Amino acid sequence: MPKRLSVQAYVDGVLAGNRMVLSRAITLVESRLASDRELAAQVLEACAAHSGKSYRLGITGVPGVGKSTFIDAFGMYLIGQGKKVAVLAVDPSSQRTRGSILGDKTRMAQLSRAEEAFIRPSPAGRTLGGVTRTTRETILLCEAAGYDFIIVETVGVGQSEIAVHSMVDFFLLLMLAGAGDELQGIKKGIVEMAHGLVINKADGENEAAASRARGEYKRALHLLAAAESGWQVPVLTCSALEQRGMAEVAEMLTAFQAHHQPDGWWARNRQAQALQWMQDAIRFELEDRFQRDEGVRAARPGLATEVEAGRLPPTIAAQRLIRLYLQGADEKSAED
Repeated sequence: MPKRLSVQAYVDGVLAGNRMVLSRAITLVESRLASDRELAAQVLEACAAHSGKSYRLGITGVPGVGKSTFIDAFGMYLIGQGKKVAVLAVDPSSQRTRGSILGDKTRMAQLSRAEEAFIRPSPAGRTLGGVTRTTRETILLCEAAGYDFIIVETVGVGQSEIAVHSMVDFFLLLMLAGAGDELQGIKKGIVEMAHGLVINKADGENEAAASRARGEYKRALHLLAAAESGWQVPVLTCSALEQRGMAEVAEMLTAFQAHHQPDGWWARNRQAQALQWMQDAIRFELEDRFQRDEGVRAARPGLATEVEAGRLPPTIAAQRLIRLYLQGADEKSAED
């Protein structure tokens, strides 16, 4: 394991845009070791004042829609416009082996070679929704490193959309055409969260189908309640493979920001997300402490056996474990 740097070395490296130091800082933030978490907290606090200036873009879509190809093409377009792009791609970790694919750098061949891009594939582990517990912290570090666009790619597993929506400025839903009923299988809740829809793979024989699908989606969106801000969700087509339609997507993002910044929505949304981040951090910290508690770890197997056998309701078992944890916490407090 490489030797940990000092807080100042991490901060200086991140602010200088050193990708190696940035990677090590993110690894530090992802660590579950108590000593690393204390060091990570100091690094994050020092970098916080230099964050918040990026455009945070979340991208979701069903498997096979071409998310990685789209991000590769769109990221290169942004770089061509003089922007620096960071991609946070969350990999679905195996619940059995705890392994993960981590193949995003091979699926984003152009971006992985660009000096202006930073790709960070992170295993989701057991986190609900396929979004790592430290994605927000990683966003902060990437912003401090000077990246203008932070793209968060979901694995498209349901809860991930909700999690990513709560940490980005614009939530983009990638769609496909030519798969039968154009609206079949699309969750209404996800469509309602989207700030923009883009139909990918609008090329070759599929171009006409994409055009028809665009009309279907636009008509379907009229059936949904309009956003309070008055923003009308656009529906675009593109071909990530042929790198067509990227300028139109960028214009949509610019228009969204121009629509929402004057009325204060942009700032209010960021503030609400920061408070949600705090609440999630509290929950994660309490859960970690609960799971590490010696009394809880000793009693849990026996209570689990009782629950599995049907002799004890799960809620009663949970209450007993919580009482054990609180009792242990009180004893430690008294000792201190």
